[in-house]
Amino acid sequence: MKRLEKTNAARLLDAAGIAYELVPYEVDENDLAAAHIAQQLGEPLEQVFKTLVLKGDRSSYFVCVLPGGEELDLKKAAKVSGNKSCDLIPMKELLPVTGYIRGGCSPVGMKKAFPTYFEESAQLYDYIYVSAGVRGLQFKIAPDALTGYVGAVYADLV
Repeated sequence: MKRLEKTNAARLLDAAGIAYELVPYEVDENDLAAAHIAQQLGEPLEQVFKTLVLKGDRSSYFVCVLPGGEELDLKKAAKVSGNKSCDLIPMKELLPVTGYIRGGCSPVGMKKAFPTYFEESAQLYDYIYVSAGVRGLQFKIAPDALTGYVGAVYADLV
């Protein structure tokens, strides 16, 4: 079996003493959706979370992490982040702002620590999946350990 290369995000969790499992999956460049990842992992879609980066009208950037099958409610995201309005950042800004590419954006180890909000349903599970910082690799991790590490708040986002 091929040894998994540790990502920067994984090294940060190691340094913090946070337990996780690295879980590889087959990348389909034409289908970076969470549904594809959930199918590859054989896990329910509601436990495979996607990381979205937004910019508010009052605040700078912030991060929302929600189940892969759900759509972010921008009004709720704006309210929870102290903005009147917000929007997803343009794709071309993702790498310069976070250090990550689409399909490999992890809530752990972005270039800066941005305010982060997790959909409250994450608390229902013993573990969730989030990107480990590259396409083809997910963290299987306890939601409270992850939110505690990134300083995230649980909120109603969908």
